Amino acid sequence: MASEKAKALAAEQKAQVKAEKLRKKNSTDPKDWGQWKQFIETYKATAEVDSKLPPILASAFFGPVLVGVLVALLTKTWWLWPWLGLMVGMSLAMWLFLRRVKAATYKKYEGQVGSAEVALRMLPQKEWTSTPAVAFNRDMDVIHRALGPAGVILVGEGDPHRVRQLLATEVKKHEQVAYGVKVVALQVGKREGQIPLDKLADHIKKLPKTLDKVKQDDVAKRLRALDAMRSKLPIPKGPMPTRGGRSATRGR
Repeated sequence: MASEKAKALAAEQKAQVKAEKLRKKNSTDPKDWGQWKQFIETYKATAEVDSKLPPILASAFFGPVLVGVLVALLTKTWWLWPWLGLMVGMSLAMWLFLRRVKAATYKKYEGQVGSAEVALRMLPQKEWTSTPAVAFNRDMDVIHRALGPAGVILVGEGDPHRVRQLLATEVKKHEQVAYGVKVVALQVGKREGQIPLDKLADHIKKLPKTLDKVKQDDVAKRLRALDAMRSKLPIPKGPMPTRGGRSATRGR
């Protein structure tokens, strides 16, 4: 009897494992993908935006390999130069790939509602936490927030005049709960006084560091209390697609 139960339990566990593998195989959530599939899907998505990606990566990889082979032919050191060229080629291609992925991501989402959230995701996650759409208005001007070593960063996108007013209101609200913590207001865009989308993350990382991890955790609790009193933005998380071929974000 015990043996039959053990067999049934083993069969059930085997079926669960098989079902989980099948779920991950058909999943569209990147969290369920293996590293190789993540790389392939990232490459495909980037190549759709960046047509120069394939030749650039091929040149970056095969260039050092070819140089290594030529040097080996001249020096008769086949045990060194081809392998060195291979390692350099792989490293260079991967470095360029990551840079092109980042640039393609900005290019894909620039001009869409919620695009600033993409830039905030580029901040080091061990140091920064970001919250999309903490404030908004009926014209779809949006304020996002990041919390990290430089304090509380509010990033507005939309019509510059409306966003300026919205930022001013949010700065006051955040200063009331942050208790002396620096609150920085920024606007993303291409106009004077704004920060381009692809420069936003680097700009924030260069701001003076004013908070340690303990203080950040304390401020995060207060900000959660502030957010709990707000209405939620009735749109999906992340950048919104444009409509009719024009940007949904105004004032860019």
